[in-house]
Amino acid sequence: MSNQIQDYNPSSVGEINGNLLGLPFDYESANLIVFGVPWEVTVSYGAGTANGPQQILDASTQLDLFDFDHPDGWKQGIFMAEIPQDILEKNQYYRQQATKIIERLSQGKALTETPDLTPVLTEVNQACEQVNKWLFTQCQAAINDGKRVAVIGGDHSVPLGYFQALAAKYADFGILHIDAHADLRDAYEGFEFSHGSIMCNGMKIPQISKLVQVGVRDICHDEVEIINQSSGRIVPYYDAAIKQQLYSGSNWIDLCREIISHLPEYVYISFDADGLDPKLCPSTGTPVPGGLELEQAFCLFRELVKSDRQIIGFDVCEVGDAEWDGNVGARIVYKLANLLDLSQQR
Repeated sequence: MSNQIQDYNPSSVGEINGNLLGLPFDYESANLIVFGVPWEVTVSYGAGTANGPQQILDASTQLDLFDFDHPDGWKQGIFMAEIPQDILEKNQYYRQQATKIIERLSQGKALTETPDLTPVLTEVNQACEQVNKWLFTQCQAAINDGKRVAVIGGDHSVPLGYFQALAAKYADFGILHIDAHADLRDAYEGFEFSHGSIMCNGMKIPQISKLVQVGVRDICHDEVEIINQSSGRIVPYYDAAIKQQLYSGSNWIDLCREIISHLPEYVYISFDADGLDPKLCPSTGTPVPGGLELEQAFCLFRELVKSDRQIIGFDVCEVGDAEWDGNVGARIVYKLANLLDLSQQR
């Protein structure tokens, strides 16, 4: 790896070499392995996030590599595995199948009406489970090789297999969840692995001791009840409450420290692009007015690193199929990669 770093000029034009940021690393020489998962089968509003990993990859070579938090962060070695085209092709087929179910339910009709769509639902759920198992296998293999791992979605259902792989390594970790939605619905629209159910599924993993949610502003009655009855295992920082405190004179740094105080030593960051103000990722699957500014989110992550907690992994999901969204998504991925490296050095 030393030769790769020695011969590489981080100030030169980003090379389009198939790797994130045009960096000169491969699987062997990289410390961080990034898996793109082009899957959005259960998305219930806007489509296009299945192309998020490619948009991020394409945009990443336009980024300058100097990072104010970690100027040499790129030297850790970052490698993005090839985006699996077979998953993208299956996504297109099963997305059409899932649409039949979503349309039926939106008409207030039962799936059992003619034609009976219950077998289609079973088929979609099985396909989603196969993707989870694929990601689990990839992540666990990389972890066993001593690598760190990051995941780029697709919709927010995709990181479940990674949660499970981390649970096999860590007896106790927390999730810092940036999102407009709580994602605590049980099998939303009948889809066991829905994008709206990722944290419901995550909470079934006993090793995840804490879920701290930041920026939530679109939530149903059942989810609020789940949070209120979680005995403090789920801690919400609703967007409206955050804004009210800031408008009342509270400062963001203090609020960040309070948010972080709920998290255990090991922390996973799950970043849904719709947690941001929609001007930053307008093509995200389910945009909601409000949300965080990019530097607000980064400030929160910096305070997490300063608190001597360790970032053990992250995902960036729901980045839309547009150049601007890819640009913002690439910046989030690079910042999180660098902060992960910093936190593991402490």
